[in-house]
Amino acid sequence: MAELVGNLLVAQSGGPTAVINSSLAGVIQEAGRHDCIEEIYGGANGILGILNEELIDINDEKAKTIEGLKSTPAAALGTCRYKIDFKKKPEKAAKDMDRLFEVFQAHNIRYFFYAGGNDSQDTSHKIHEEAVKRGYEMRVMGVPKTIDNDLPFTDSCPGYGSVIKYAATTVMEVGIDVASMATDDGSCCIIEVMGRSAGWIAAGTVLAKRGNAANPPHIILLPEIKYNVDAILAKVKETVTTYGYCIMVVGEGIRDEQGHEIGADKTRLDSFGHPVLAGAAEKIKELVQDRLKTKTRTVLLGYAQRAAEHFASLTDSTNAYACGEAAVRAAVNGQSGYMVKIVRNTEGGTIKWGTDLQELGTVANVEHFVPREWATEDGFLPNEKFVEYARPLIEGEVKIPFEGGLPKYVTLEKSKVEKKLAPRS
Repeated sequence: MAELVGNLLVAQSGGPTAVINSSLAGVIQEAGRHDCIEEIYGGANGILGILNEELIDINDEKAKTIEGLKSTPAAALGTCRYKIDFKKKPEKAAKDMDRLFEVFQAHNIRYFFYAGGNDSQDTSHKIHEEAVKRGYEMRVMGVPKTIDNDLPFTDSCPGYGSVIKYAATTVMEVGIDVASMATDDGSCCIIEVMGRSAGWIAAGTVLAKRGNAANPPHIILLPEIKYNVDAILAKVKETVTTYGYCIMVVGEGIRDEQGHEIGADKTRLDSFGHPVLAGAAEKIKELVQDRLKTKTRTVLLGYAQRAAEHFASLTDSTNAYACGEAAVRAAVNGQSGYMVKIVRNTEGGTIKWGTDLQELGTVANVEHFVPREWATEDGFLPNEKFVEYARPLIEGEVKIPFEGGLPKYVTLEKSKVEKKLAPRS
């Protein structure tokens, strides 16, 4: 295929991770090795910033800063949760697409990379199809990212290994703390992690057990499984009787036997029209205290679980960087309409990580769940099949520079590219 000369635009979308900037560094540093890529731009706050022609000139950034992205959390370019929805808002979506291509043409964007989860891959797919439809020569690649680990076809999603490394460690440390204060009456601590539909994060905390049934977590509740509340309480009572305390981990989207989200507040809706999750851990806590009369505390990991760069997985960060590099190489070689995926090779008894490509159309809006056969029969813990899958993802530590006793993270200068279009209407 003939060489495509033009500018590159990269953007980030959705909830940040500890390693999303590693993917960004991979894109930028690999792009700098190809003469056909003339200018490198970043989209400020994802697709929303691009619609507003808010572009960042990456060429103005210091090489040291770009290298520092590998050990900096959050989304350095800024992110958004903006959906181009042709099904529910066809007129608005069509108008958005027209505007995007006005921006692409005005700045000679010939390479577009979008790092994100399910909705982001859907956006990339739509842009690729639209480019083909319009006859606009541009190569579009999706870069995987999500702590939820729910993108299909890829072995794992960049961000997942780091979030479970941090979450499992937190569960281990909280468990040691609670055990040290155990009383004759017993106690329970419920730790809530992210994961509305998929329980990959909650499941990952099982690594804290280290093969010992007595070690916490003692109970892990996954959104994929419908739970009988009475059975949960019976398990808590049994655990407290046996060990003197109980550490439970719950995914924020856990459901009861009727399939209702235990922590859902149906009076409030999020930006995607879902009921706001107002605290599954708190709801379970109320039940434990009211019916078992057991002292119970809750811990909500919240943003901390996805921002913990100081304890990121080196395997995760390395794979994230490789995804960014692979996206650029594939696009320069003529590929478009794909998401980079992580491949695990276990031949010879050791794991070797690599990348491959998956058509965006097969990825967009498809969720990958924890297989039921990876959990115990009663659904209260992941089993050895899951442990075998997850353990390699947390290996290694990212080397973080420190200054004054605290991590030293980088910040982009974010020099703005001169606008060429009228403001978005």
